[in-house]
Amino acid sequence: MLNDAKQYSRIYLAYGYTDLRFGIDGLARVVQDNFSLDPFQKGILFLFCGRRADRVKGLLWEGDGFLLVYKRLESGRFKWPRTASEAREVTPEQFTWLMQGLAVEQKTRIKEAEPKRTC
Repeated sequence: MLNDAKQYSRIYLAYGYTDLRFGIDGLARVVQDNFSLDPFQKGILFLFCGRRADRVKGLLWEGDGFLLVYKRLESGRFKWPRTASEAREVTPEQFTWLMQGLAVEQKTRIKEAEPKRTC
C-alpha cells in the first residue's frame, strides 16, 4: 500500500529527524506547528523518519479519519534527507526511489538515447 504513489495527491517528507514515538495526534501537530501545513487535506501523505532510518511513519487524512502507516525494513536503511528541518513535497518518482532504497535527490539522471542505426 505504501509503495503505490499513484493513490496520493501529494507527498511530503519531513526532512531531518522525527520522534517516531509520536502517534497520530503528535504527528498531526508536527505537520501544523513545524511545517505550517494542514494535515486534514484529503489524499496528502506526510512521511516521517527517525534517527535509525530503518523505519518510517506515514500520516494520511482519508476524510473520515487518519490512517497511520508504519514500515520497518528488515535490512538496510532509507536514504532519508537530513539536511533541513522542513517538509518538502516530492514527486511520485522521488517517492518510488525512496521506497526502493535510493536517495530522493539524485545527482544525475540517465537520459533516454536514440538507438544507433547500424544499417
